[in-house]
Order: sequence, then structure tokens, then C-alpha cells
Amino acid sequence: MPDTSLERLHGVLAAARAAGADAAEAVFAVSRALSVGVRKGEIENVERDETADLGLRVFVGRKQAVVSVSEFSKATLDRTVDRAIAMARLAPDDPYAGLADPARLYRPINRAMMDLQMCDTTHLSAENLQQRALDIEAAGLALSESLQSDAASAGYAQNQWTLLTSDGFEGSHNTSLFFQSGRFIATDADGNMERDGEGRSTRYAADLPDVADIGRIAAERALAALGARKVDTQKAAVFFDRRIAKSLISQFLGAISGTAIARGSSFLKTKLGQAIFAPHVQIVDDPFRMRGLGSGLFDDEGVATRRTELIKDGVLTTWLLNTASAKQLGMASTGHASRSLAGPSGVSTHNVVLQPGPSSPQDLMRDAGKGVVVTSMFGPSVNSDTGDWSAGASGFWFENGEIQYPVNEITVAGNLIDMYARLVPASDLDIRGTVDAPGFLIDGLSVGGK
Repeated sequence: MPDTSLERLHGVLAAARAAGADAAEAVFAVSRALSVGVRKGEIENVERDETADLGLRVFVGRKQAVVSVSEFSKATLDRTVDRAIAMARLAPDDPYAGLADPARLYRPINRAMMDLQMCDTTHLSAENLQQRALDIEAAGLALSESLQSDAASAGYAQNQWTLLTSDGFEGSHNTSLFFQSGRFIATDADGNMERDGEGRSTRYAADLPDVADIGRIAAERALAALGARKVDTQKAAVFFDRRIAKSLISQFLGAISGTAIARGSSFLKTKLGQAIFAPHVQIVDDPFRMRGLGSGLFDDEGVATRRTELIKDGVLTTWLLNTASAKQLGMASTGHASRSLAGPSGVSTHNVVLQPGPSSPQDLMRDAGKGVVVTSMFGPSVNSDTGDWSAGASGFWFENGEIQYPVNEITVAGNLIDMYARLVPASDLDIRGTVDAPGFLIDGLSVGGK
């Protein structure tokens, strides 16, 4: 970050303290992004964004307020500080508001500075991105005349985020994100249409897969979905493809969020220290993965991160805590604070992985006999108090480990507590994002069909 920006943050903090804040934190974020989308061989959109924003959170007694601005003249920053202090004095008391415990903050002397390789400074031109998107589209369309392009795109973003607090914490991280995707529509002889796609995001441009592979995989998925049938309503084994398996793990993460636990609005609120999954199941959050999309040495309150076994041998070991939820629960922050510039801290994870099991997807399906492979879901619904869950879905019917035919217009439902207890992970883990899981099988779910 330029020295002028650091000076600006220090100045805002000093002004906030002088105006009556007992404590304050300031964040400065800069982002540059460029993306190109194509459809049917023509450019559909070109988007270029360059933004800079400053966020200020102040604490006056047990009250707090958060404001943000995107213009940084002295007059604007002075008004921002005054407004923040005035808002805080009018806010209700919050006994859990405050800066993070200094003892838990990240300090370079606590751990050798780690280069997590989070930022690739490669700059791609709009012409380069356009060609990538066109190549994705061409690779997919080459598979069949029954295909048409729905969309293809490529782009990247580079960001810098810096946090300063009145307690003396100062930390910054630079990140980049490169992405490309394609989506196709397949049409059969009767005019029935199916859509599917493939996409990938990486920290480094060189880690993106070949554009031809993106197009081919996306097209193959659309073609494979043609001829979908409905199935009878029944109880059946369901294999959740790894593309969407992570959504059920995300439901688990939401249920162990400290904010949800503190509110008492989680179906897992009484389960800390208990077996939630089978003994062979492990779920790990690792903030130190090289080039990981959620990696970082500290969270959005400056608390040092650590590798955490959320589920160890099936047992729930911890809540996900920021400073406020930790105080409310009489615990310590786990380094999972996340915040926008315009709001107080929430909770989020880093790089969560459900560890793979020993059996392939085919072996799990063979052992199950018959059931549904779910490859896409829409409109998922969960009761946060009970864990009752349902979603619309499509995918394939399988028997004896072999795919028989595509299915659509089905619903899958169950109770997440029961589902987690019966979850059996496959061996096909593919690390791609901030929450990753292999495919997994859950028996005895309600499948709604015709």
C-alpha cells in the first residue's frame, strides 16, 4: 500500500480517538478487475472495475458504529469520523463490542513470515480474455451440433486489504483471482433443452486449466443431461456429486457459526464435543494452504489464524468464533472473523476440506445398490432450529454402481443431523475453492418424484 494510504489510515484513527472514541479500527481496500463475456462468437460484455474504499469502526464505551467512504479528501474524512462518533453515541449498548484481544493478534514474531503465494501480478488484456472465452465456447460446440452456447467468460481481479487498529495492529494482504467458465445448452430431437457448465477460479493465472478442457467438460455435462426422466417418490440412497457436496458442508459451517450459536438459532447448538459424523469423518479448516482461495495469516479483526480440525474422528471440536461471539459465549476468538467495510464483524472460514474416504464413487454406489446421483441443486431450504432440509435436484439414476439415465424435477429431503451421521465420503476430492468435499453417499433419503 502507498505510504499516503497508510498515513491516511493512521490519521483517521488518530482523529477518531481525538473525537472521543475509546478504540477504533480502519480498513482500506483497493480492487482492480477485468472480465470479458462472449456468446455465440460475439462479445456480450466487458466489465472493468477499479475501486478504493475506507471503512471505519469506532467504539464509544459499549457502543459501536461503522461507516465507509470512497472519497478521501480531508473534509470527507473529517465528516466521516464525526458521523461515526455521533452514530456510536446513539447506538444501543453492546456488551460484546470491542477490538480483538491483543494476546490473540497476529504478530510476525510469533510465526516466521509465510509467503502463501496469494497474489499473481500478471495482467491479462481484454483481448486475451476475449480469446480465452471464445476458445472455451469453440471447444464445447465442437462436440455436437445439438449444442449452443449459453455463455463463456474469463477475467481476473487483484485486491489489497489493509487493517489498522488503535491498539497498534497493522496488517495487509494482497490477493488475486483468475477465472474462466463456460455454459452450454443441449437440445434433443424433441426440442427438450438441458443446461450445464464448468468453471474454475485460481490465485495464479498459470494454475487455470486449459480452456479446451473447460469447454469440453461443460459441453459433456449438458449433453449427458439430455433424456432426463422422472423417478417415483421413494426412500433411496443419494450420492452427492463433489460439485455440490460442498453445499451440505456449508450448511454445517453455518450451524457452528458463533453468531448462530450465541443467538441459539442452530440445530447443532447443543452438540459441541459430541459425535456429529461417523468416526471416520474429518473436516479441517486450513488457512495456510499455498495459493488457497481462503488463505491468510490473520482474520478480519487481526487475530492470528490456525489450522483447525472442526470435526475430528466424527466429533465436533469447536465453534467458529469472532471476537464478539467469543465474548458472548465466554470463549476466545478462533480467528474466523470476517467483515465488510460497512458493517461489524461476522464469521467465515478459510479453506475447509471434508477429507476423502477410501472408496471410489462407483464402489459406494455399487454397495448402495441403487439410487440417485445429484449433480445440481436449486432452492435449498433448511430449518435452522431443527435441521430439516430439502432441495430441488437433478442428476442421474444409478444401479449396481453404474449410471443408468439422467433424472430431473426431483426433490431430496432429510434432517441434516441424521444425514451427517450417515454420510460416507468417497475418494474423489478435488481442491478448488474455500469449501471442498469429495462426493459422498447418504442412504435412506426422501426422494420426491412423480
